[in-house]
Amino acid sequence: MKDQDIIDLSWDEFDELRDPRPDANGFDAVVERAISRRGFLGGALAFGSGALAMGASLMSSTTAARAEGMGFNFKPIDIATDYDVHVPEGYQWKTLVRWGDALFSEAQGAYSPETGVPVEMSDKVFGENTDGMETFVDGDKTILAINSEYVNPKINLPVASEGMPQNADEVMMLKNMQGVTVVEVADNGDGYEVVVDSAYNRRITHETQMIMDGPAAGSDLVKTKADPAGLNPKGTMNNCGSGKTLWGTYLTCEENFNGYFGATGDYEVTEGLKRYGIGGEGRYAYEKFDPRYDLTQEPNEPNRHGWVTEINPLDPTSTPVKHTALGRFKHENAEMVQAKDGRVVVYMGDDERGEFMYKYVSNGTYTEGGSTEGLLSDGTLYVAKFNDDLTGEWLALTPETTGMPMEDILVFARIAGSKVGATTMDRPEWIAANPLKVEAYCALTNNKNRGVKPNAGGDETPASGPNPRETNNYGQIVRWKPAGEDHGATEFTWDLYVMAGNPTVYDNAYAGSENVNAGNMFNSPDGMAFSSDGYLWIQTDGDDSNEGEFEGQGNNQMLVGNTETGEIARFLTAPNGAEVTGLTWSPDKKVAFVGIQHPGGSWPDGNGKPRSSVIAVWREDGALIG
Repeated sequence: MKDQDIIDLSWDEFDELRDPRPDANGFDAVVERAISRRGFLGGALAFGSGALAMGASLMSSTTAARAEGMGFNFKPIDIATDYDVHVPEGYQWKTLVRWGDALFSEAQGAYSPETGVPVEMSDKVFGENTDGMETFVDGDKTILAINSEYVNPKINLPVASEGMPQNADEVMMLKNMQGVTVVEVADNGDGYEVVVDSAYNRRITHETQMIMDGPAAGSDLVKTKADPAGLNPKGTMNNCGSGKTLWGTYLTCEENFNGYFGATGDYEVTEGLKRYGIGGEGRYAYEKFDPRYDLTQEPNEPNRHGWVTEINPLDPTSTPVKHTALGRFKHENAEMVQAKDGRVVVYMGDDERGEFMYKYVSNGTYTEGGSTEGLLSDGTLYVAKFNDDLTGEWLALTPETTGMPMEDILVFARIAGSKVGATTMDRPEWIAANPLKVEAYCALTNNKNRGVKPNAGGDETPASGPNPRETNNYGQIVRWKPAGEDHGATEFTWDLYVMAGNPTVYDNAYAGSENVNAGNMFNSPDGMAFSSDGYLWIQTDGDDSNEGEFEGQGNNQMLVGNTETGEIARFLTAPNGAEVTGLTWSPDKKVAFVGIQHPGGSWPDGNGKPRSSVIAVWREDGALIG
């Protein structure tokens, strides 16, 4: 495969190249299962006593008004297929910051719609392909920490490079566009803007020095020629979802790290490399210009990535910490809550078809203002097992349960999960915990391989439990309630909050659950966050072709869900080609900051290159939005 072809692949397609789907299978023709839509819902979904079945009719103005009257403080909007952002009547939006916007005066004017950003300024501007983000406050200052997941070399590199770096400088340019941006923002009377030259402004990239803690730190698995102690890795990469600690620091989550590594010569194809999709040719040709990414020279370097990394946004001099106790996999986000006894709990999903859901529980307890030492380095990692009877349990990953040494369990958490019989999931992405009750939700984005092929570790992927549909191109959201209303418990009950689908195309389980109708349908739920009033905000990253089984679903979008009634209403639509990802609010909850990743066309400038951006959304009457 040519370099340009690799660049054009999505991350899922890149993984499929490493572990291809069978050419033919018995399930491709099985779309209509021998189960009625209503019969399925009766057996597996529950929405609470206030459930309202909207059916499959179009959302007329009457229906929209009723949805507003049932608790949504906006009139739901229709789909869009254009290259713009749309929000409800009575709301406005503006661009807060775009890829290439200056964080420091020296980088003012560095971005050009013709050439992008020069290498010498690439770590002094806002990063590319925004993703997870969180808000932090220091006195009267508002600081955002924002992930930049990956790059689009055909857009980011000079035209002459043809979408693949040609030298070490171009590799460095790509490295600098990714990672994390810490930036101060302020409302100067005309909406929020970046505070250029703020002391808080900072870029954390593939080159930033880190430290590593927890049981796997210093093990032979993470030692390299450049770092023989295995304690000081460089860089954080493919930063997808995010989280916020109880003590006010930022958790950035490393997802598709496997694509950054390749080999310029012979290397050993270990079980670990195969399970994590590492090997052969890298996505960005880093290995051709930097030995750190060459498996031939540094076979352990990939083991130093795929972690949850903690950053203190309020201290620009602080060193980020990779927490090995939380396990290594394709982290989507890290949702931190607290157990009844004060222990710290972190829920995490591994975003790959057929992989697992995890949670970490600390041994120590947290008290406000107290020491946080060891809370993310000393604890137990668990993996989820869902039963068909709507119960489940968290299985501890220990040397006793897995037969593996502790450092191996953490570096190869996927292998450990397979050994204890965890449930293979339909790409577990963002997890969100309800702030008003003890329950949590996970977006299971989609899984075309469900019932078709095993995961990369050979675990079967039958259609069952919270993953009930074969060749699942729509996705669903699973909800669980810990036993005893305690996030520290190892048992739980579960149901499905929503099954995405298309009721205008199907009349079976692929139509979606009863709270999906022609006026609010969507596919591929991805990002999620709860607002302070207990509403669940759902962002999508799916097929926006508006054709075939996706007809009528339009561009990717952000919806709001009432978790008591099951009702869901569309709040925002993105430009065609874009994913909606990342959501946080201003300290006064009057402005929502929303990420728009890999837009199509020439959004938002209307000329030149498309630029991933963070936008601000607010109500015209100044009322709360979050």
